[in-house]
This record gives sequence, structure tokens and C-alpha cells, in this order.
Amino acid sequence: MTGRTAFIVVTHLLGVGHLARMAALGRALAAEGWRTVVASGGRPNSTVRIDGCDVVQLPPLHCIGADFGRLLMPDGRPVDDAYLARRTEVLIDAFDRARPDVLITELFPFGRRSLTAEFEAVLQRAQGQLPRPAVLCSIRDVLNPPSKPEKAQSALTRLTAYYDGVLFHGDGDIVPLSASWPATKDLMRRVTDTGYLHDVGRLSEDEGTDGCDEILVSGGGSTAGLPLARATLAGAAKLPARRWRLLVGQGVPEVDFTELRAAAPANLIVERARPDFPLLLRRAALSISQAGYNTVLDLAAAGARALLVPFAEGGEREQTLRASELERRGLARVIPTEEIDGDRLAATAADLLGQPRPDWSGIARHGATRAVELVDEFAGRATARSKALDRLDAALLRAETMKRQLRFWWRDDDAGVPSAALDRLLGRAIDLNIPIALATIPTRATLELVRHVEPLGMVDVLVHGWSHRSYAPAGEKKAEFGGHRPVAVMAAQVGESLKRVEALFGSKAAPVFVPPWNRVDPGFVTALPGCGFRALSTYQRRKARYARPQLLQINTHFDPIAWRDGGGLVDEGILLDRLASLVEEELAAEAGTLEPIGLLTHHLVHEGWIERFLDEIVGRLLASGTVRFVGMPEMLAEG
Repeated sequence: MTGRTAFIVVTHLLGVGHLARMAALGRALAAEGWRTVVASGGRPNSTVRIDGCDVVQLPPLHCIGADFGRLLMPDGRPVDDAYLARRTEVLIDAFDRARPDVLITELFPFGRRSLTAEFEAVLQRAQGQLPRPAVLCSIRDVLNPPSKPEKAQSALTRLTAYYDGVLFHGDGDIVPLSASWPATKDLMRRVTDTGYLHDVGRLSEDEGTDGCDEILVSGGGSTAGLPLARATLAGAAKLPARRWRLLVGQGVPEVDFTELRAAAPANLIVERARPDFPLLLRRAALSISQAGYNTVLDLAAAGARALLVPFAEGGEREQTLRASELERRGLARVIPTEEIDGDRLAATAADLLGQPRPDWSGIARHGATRAVELVDEFAGRATARSKALDRLDAALLRAETMKRQLRFWWRDDDAGVPSAALDRLLGRAIDLNIPIALATIPTRATLELVRHVEPLGMVDVLVHGWSHRSYAPAGEKKAEFGGHRPVAVMAAQVGESLKRVEALFGSKAAPVFVPPWNRVDPGFVTALPGCGFRALSTYQRRKARYARPQLLQINTHFDPIAWRDGGGLVDEGILLDRLASLVEEELAAEAGTLEPIGLLTHHLVHEGWIERFLDEIVGRLLASGTVRFVGMPEMLAEG
């Protein structure tokens, strides 16, 4: 038993696929000892099992067709502000009562933009909860691609502001996320494949005989399946020797259902969708359906012959993309909805009935197990983060009690030209009144950069090697000023580096040498004072105040970037523990004996999660009242 709580927020507006997927995840979590709360914002549906979970029914919404921007209340009227406010109130109340360890939002922020206000409300609530829960987004294998680049950027911005990770309920080797969404490097670092999430317990060993050897037609849970249903009437009449069964979704109005039954030929059974659909599918000779996520997994579980008529109304492409991939793999035949009619339906059905059943074994359906493992892992990280944050806060409080001021400094590497990333970094420093030292690559520094930083009063410019080129042999760690070239050659180069930086930046230039990759040959360090340098800055705690006579050592100690993993943010719990250790070391030493704690960043490779962490941690340090950021002139003056 984990004793942990998961809070899942899902709103199904058209069919029931979104709810069914989250119900499967909720039941899998519950089976592993989680208390699972499912806050459902769509219409209740009796065909979806959510046993084992606590269900919170929000005031329900639905839509017609693919008009997801026009939300309707149960009576069919457009939703009003009061109704939406009530939904948010119920959602937040349920969240507060649950106090979850993990919050999972289904689809948002990749979709459900019309419900942004309520999602934002619960996300902000989670951000303010102590301890803060892990926040995850759950998405299916294929998304509806963004119609504009701004929508993809908006989703990424929200992900970086609130979320810890994305659970991708698919298989990137079958249909990668990039097939339906701009899969940037920053995004994909936070996306983890779970495999297809299917309720594998839905199939019973006792198959019975109902529906054996039929052509089974299903059109999802909404009116979107009516074109297929109507074509089925004509198709069944064209193939009278075979019995057909049409399952009509619960969201189809009674008047339409009655009309379908009245018009059905003798060999066609028309009935409402049934909870035992997977069993009927296994017994059927052929399935004709849309290409929804859960339907496809049911097809795979049944090993069914399949004819897919993907829903594509209103520019929706999700089902079309999925169906096309299945057809490419020889698992299904596809007819676009706009091309469907009785003749083509009957002819294709007759052809498929003469074919062997396809091999669906490549579609693994046990994603619930992996999803539960990941949810548990993220919950553990959130707990570790909370403990590390408590440790840091305790160290900062001890500093206040001891009346010790903690000095920090900030070095950012690889500056060369102005950029949006650099502007964000400088903007943060200026807003917080923090001095910042830019380690600038001399051969890449431009007059545009000079003009950019010239009016900024708290920016110092350090010398970052010469061209940031590695001379290390293959297989060795990169180094521009390692022991791979004559000392005299390297000394002449860094002497020219300092002259160039001073000529460009004038009084902002500081005679501090920052070796690329923080690696430098000890024999070469001796030459730095003769080249005009007063300090050397690398990484990790310095061993002595002076690296060499007349050459101060002013190092950095805290780097949030996961270089060994290809970039992105190091696990926050690890980072916070590291920072707490640095503060504790400072408090254990005699005041003034250790160098200021150095924050090291690289603006060019920052992504939103790194920037969010930096904002949070720097803000926390400053709010403690015991931390002061110092500039390079002050540190050099102490030498």
C-alpha cells in the first residue's frame, strides 16, 4: 500500500475515450494501493468502469461534432460564466479535500483550451500546496495537431510553468509524438512513453456466443458516428447473407436511435453501446469502427479484422493519423468518412472477410503498469524535493539565527551575441537587482553584444577562453587550455583574449579567466598573472584562496544543467540538496574564509524548466534575508 493520493482531471466532450483511458489508469493506481480521485467534467456514462476510484462529477459539459469551442450544458444551451464558475468551485473543493501527492491533467495543455480557466485554477492550487505535489499531463498516442505554431508554444509555456512530466500513452516506435505535435528537444526531455494504456481486464475467458461471426459496427459514444451508422443500413442490405450488429453510442439522441432501428434491414441488429463491447469484438468476424484510441486497443486485444472510418469532422486529424499508420502496417483497411456509402462499405467488408485475421501482437497494451510506475516515481521525486527544500530552508534559518550573511555570485557562460535567451537572463538579474558576470568568448563577442550590455549597470564581462574550441584528442574530455598545446602558445592566445575583451567592453571587462568546460592545465595557470589576469574561475570548491601567487581563485559551485544526460534540468531534489550542502559548509566554516557560493548558468541552453527553477530558487534565497549577491569588482577588491 502506497498511502498516496492521485487526483486526475478529465473532461470528455464528444465520445468517452478520454474518460475510459483515465478510468483505466485510475483503476491501475487503485490496484497498487493508491487512493485515486477522478474529477470528471463530461457527461456521466454507464459503459465506463471507474470502480476502485472516488469519482467527483463536475457540472457536465459536452459539444456537438468537433466544435470544441462551443461548450454546451446538459440542456443543450451554450455554457455561461456562472456554470463554468461552479465547475471550477467543485473542482478546487475536491482538490483541496484530496490534498494529492500527484495531480494529473488529461490532455491539457495540449488541448481543452476552452477550459483553460479551470485547469489554471487547479494548477495554481497545486503550486501553492505544501508540500507541492508532482504535476503530470496525460496524453494519448496521437494528438490533434496545433492549427497555429502559437498554440504549440502556449502549451509548452504552460508545461514549463506548472508540470514535471508528460505521460505519453503510446509507443514512439509505432507512432511517435512528432507525428502529431511539434516534438521539440525541450518538450521531449519531459515526455515518457508508457506504452498503450488499455483496460486488459475487460476481456473475459467466458466468451459466450452472442455476436459470433457477425459484422460488428461501432461509431463511438457521440453523434459523430451517425454518418457511419447510416451507411451501415445500406451496407447491410447489400450483404444480406451476413448478420450485422450496429452499436449506437449513449450520446446519440433517442430520436436518431429510433430512426436507425426503424430503417434497419432484417439482417441488422441495432442497439445501444454495451459494456461487453470487447467480448462482442472478439467474437465478430469483422469490425467496422472509427479509429479512436480505446477502440483500436480493443481491436488489438481481439485480434480483429478491421475496417476503420476515422472521425475527421472540423479538421480533426487524430483518428486519421492513427488509422493511416495502422493501414500502413497491414492491420486495418481505411475509408475516409466523406467517402463512405453502402456500396463501398459492403464491398470492402466482403473483401476483408476473405482475408486472414491480422497479427496485432506488435501493439503492446500493458501501458497501465508502466504508467503506475512513473506516477509513483514522480511522487517520490516530489517527496525528495520537499525534504531537500526543508533542509535548505532550515540552513537559511540557521544563518539568520547566527546573524551570518551568505554571499552568492552568478556567472553565465558562452555569451557572444544578443539573444532572447540572454535577454531573459539579464531581465531576471536586473529585476532582482543581482550583479551578473558574463563569461564571453572573445572571438564570438560582437559589437551588438557590447551595445546590448553597455547601459546595464550590474554586468561584468569575463574572458571565456579564446574560441571555445577543444584541442583534446578523441576520447578525452574537452579542453581548450588543457595540456595539449605549448604553454607559450596558450599564453599568447589568452593575452590577446583579454586585450580584445577590454577593447570591446571597456570598464565592464574584468581580468578573470574562465576556461571553457572549466578545465585548465595546472602548468598553464602559472602564466595567467603575466598575461594580465587577476583571477581564475572554474567549478567546485577551491582548494586555496589563490590558484597561484597574485591569482585569486573565484569558483562556481552550483550548475542546474544535466550535461551528462544531454541537457535539461537536473533532478530538483538533487539540486536542492546540493545547495543546502553549500550553505551548511559555509555556516560550518569561519565567516569570510570561503569564497561566495557561485551559481553557474548557460543561457543558450536554458529551457523553461531550468528558468522556472532558477526563478524559484533565487527568489527563495533573496527572500530569506540572509543572502546577498555580490559582483566581480567586490570579489576582486578583497584579493
